[in-house]
Amino acid sequence: MRGLSLDSLLVLDAIDRGGSFAAAAKELFRVPSTVSYAVAKLEEDLGVALFVRAGPRVELTDAGRALLTDGRELLLAAQRLEHKVRRVARGWEAEFSIAIEGLFSVDLLAPELREFYAVADSTRLKLMHEALSGTWEALLDRRADLVIGAAGDGPPGGGYVAEPIGLLHFVFAVAPSHPLAALERPLTRDDLLRHRVVSVADSARRLPPRTVGLLVGQDTLTVPGLMDKLRFQIEGLGVGFLPEAWARAAIGAGLLVEKAVVEPRPPERLTIAWRSGEQGSALAWWIDRLMQAKLLDRLEAGCARSVGQSVAQRPSPA
Repeated sequence: MRGLSLDSLLVLDAIDRGGSFAAAAKELFRVPSTVSYAVAKLEEDLGVALFVRAGPRVELTDAGRALLTDGRELLLAAQRLEHKVRRVARGWEAEFSIAIEGLFSVDLLAPELREFYAVADSTRLKLMHEALSGTWEALLDRRADLVIGAAGDGPPGGGYVAEPIGLLHFVFAVAPSHPLAALERPLTRDDLLRHRVVSVADSARRLPPRTVGLLVGQDTLTVPGLMDKLRFQIEGLGVGFLPEAWARAAIGAGLLVEKAVVEPRPPERLTIAWRSGEQGSALAWWIDRLMQAKLLDRLEAGCARSVGQSVAQRPSPA
């Protein structure tokens, strides 16, 4: 089709996600004028308006939304084809992406990174954080080739292999100054509904977001990551479940109080996962290495140290 190309679809996608031509230009490493020209040329060739312009902000028209919805499927298909060709042509992938559940710090993979580069320094590695359903979505949408710490069962429909790395245990914690801290009994649903919960945002773009530990009708403060959740609970701005390894340092320092609840959160099974049928050498290396490691123990220990260092910098409660 005249004017329509994968590059023009990439431009439309970047504008829609960034909300402006300038944001798209920054993401695509182009000057804004080339983005504006690409859109104007595409609109001219197709004979339709793709964006409604309101100052620097732009929004897709109905025609533009229809084009981009199907166009994103074409972009995914092209990405799959590109990956397949690269895997056939090379034993080691040219690029390998790993999505790590936001519970864990990426620097905990430093030992594996050093070993990997010793045998495959021509493979470009990309590490990213995802949260909740976003971790699985990154795998299925090919933003990641391997995911570490994906929680629970994967999405229906299959297409992936998942291997457990352990169970993550949770405790319910509140600041000592919070009203729930004074209750000398297990907390009920009615108790919790009266107070704000701090929740980590799901990074999923397409899959339904997970809502873990939230009650219908409960006031919610949504934050980008687990460390933000921990800090706000220490400040008394909300309550909620925290991974046990993360909470212990703050509880030991008197910054949080562990509370029994009538409905405790069950342990979460964490996995590493990859797409079925993949045979790249980098993928095989990482699977082999991670399956040998006591990964969850090391990830929890490292994150507990990070939390402990953060807690140590705070003044103790009066």
